[in-house]
Amino acid sequence: MNNPFAQIGELKKMRDQAMQIQRLLQAKTINVSKNGVDVVITGDQKIKEIHTNNRSDKDIMEAVNEAVKKSQEIAAKELQSMSGGLGGLLGGMGK
Repeated sequence: MNNPFAQIGELKKMRDQAMQIQRLLQAKTINVSKNGVDVVITGDQKIKEIHTNNRSDKDIMEAVNEAVKKSQEIAAKELQSMSGGLGGLLGGMGK
């Protein structure tokens, strides 16, 4: 028989890990230079700076999209580091 209190403890542990990862992502900055556009974005996908250097909207859009993609890759790596991930916890809840 599963102990519901143990599952609550696991949920709290995962929540704490997620909050720690969020803080780590907020502290990371990614610098992207593309098509003459410079973008600074945080790991949690908040744009800090854009220097357009009088470039076209298309150039700006491509640089921002690349910055977002890089921040997503960093976030994915951090989330993979969570021990067991959500799958282990959720898989055990249905037993």
